[in-house]
Amino acid sequence: MRSLIAAVERIEPLSVSGRVAAVNGLLIEARGGLTHLPVGARAEIERRNAEPLPAEVVGFRETRALLMPFGPVEGVAPGAEIQIRPEGANVRPTKAWLGRIVDAFGQPIDGKGPLPQGQAAYPLRAAPPAAHARGRVGERLDLGVRAMNVFTTTCRGQRLGIFAGSGVGKSVLLSMLAREATCDAVVVGLIGERGREVREFIEETLGEEGLKRAVVVVATSDEPALKRRQAAYMTLAVAEALRDQDLEVLCLMDSVTRFAMAQREIGLAAGEPPTTKGYTPTVFTELPKLLERAGPGPIRPDGTTAGPITGLFTVLVDGDDHNEPIADAVRGILDGHIVMERGIAERGRFPAINVLKSISRTMPGCQLPHEREIVKAARQTLAAYSNMEELIRIGAYRAGSDPQIDRAIALNPALEGFLSQDKDEATSLDDSFGGLDAILAGDFA
Repeated sequence: MRSLIAAVERIEPLSVSGRVAAVNGLLIEARGGLTHLPVGARAEIERRNAEPLPAEVVGFRETRALLMPFGPVEGVAPGAEIQIRPEGANVRPTKAWLGRIVDAFGQPIDGKGPLPQGQAAYPLRAAPPAAHARGRVGERLDLGVRAMNVFTTTCRGQRLGIFAGSGVGKSVLLSMLAREATCDAVVVGLIGERGREVREFIEETLGEEGLKRAVVVVATSDEPALKRRQAAYMTLAVAEALRDQDLEVLCLMDSVTRFAMAQREIGLAAGEPPTTKGYTPTVFTELPKLLERAGPGPIRPDGTTAGPITGLFTVLVDGDDHNEPIADAVRGILDGHIVMERGIAERGRFPAINVLKSISRTMPGCQLPHEREIVKAARQTLAAYSNMEELIRIGAYRAGSDPQIDRAIALNPALEGFLSQDKDEATSLDDSFGGLDAILAGDFA
């Protein structure tokens, strides 16, 4: 029997290969055995005077397989051999990855040496936990940011979207959350970031203290669409691995819009029909598959629940249009949204959150009765000022006309100061509600 087992182990696994038939733009057409493989299969393409080019099967056209490469196609020649990689697309993260920076393949890019590998392999494109087999959101989470602690109180395992135009300060807000939020580990996905901003975010914005408990996944805007998309999958796979090690994980992704753009490039190259603003149907199919992976952990057979993944995903709204297709789709999937506005940033108030347009879908259930009254009174005061703001600024409002507006005008400087917060400043949940209560009571001298 031992001889038989040894003989079986010596048998080479089935080798599936093909040949390059054509290169059309972003696609490589292949002929041969590749047409028997499923979409998502990984392959390596031989190149002249270069390392093999990794690629993925993204579709089929008649008798040919369509592959998209993870790198530049320079060096690929007609008839070049394509070899299927036997192992699937997976990663083996451990707690030792905290403090490290990796690429879309889970390879270190921080110059600190190789990464230790965990025992369990996590597929990059895992299915979200079944709805009936996952826990509920937990207790509320202290984010350290006053405006969010009070007006969009967040629970552990909740998923929120941060909707903002370019240059409004969403990356700085993410760094504040990464440093100050009460959690065990932070996984940051920088998807399609500008190359020069990566080191700035890690060294200055996130800082040494923030990096100690974080894993950062990076795919810059100049990298192929397939790699940018995979970086988003890698971010969630690392978060799932840490969650299964009973860590409370905060998953930050910047941005979901660039993930959608990468999927659009892939879909258009594979021949999908464009729909709204050129986005292909698979974009709106992949978004919920990605975002639903965050949230409360699955319930184990012994009745315990794995740690939660609290997700905050930024959405780069096109032209400051908060109703563009991706923003609209993401808003319907997540458990709340934070709206950042350019007009607020131009006034010099950061983070530039419009609290009247922001909402957490776990509120008011996650707040105490007296906290609900504080938030209700604050919203009424801010709304009263907002409705009359233009008249107030041009001097057309006459003092004494409306007591509620008079009170809003008196409280507005203190409320603006409360909503403004330096990136190195942190305020606890209790102090946030206490500070707002003091302002509403008139004690803000």
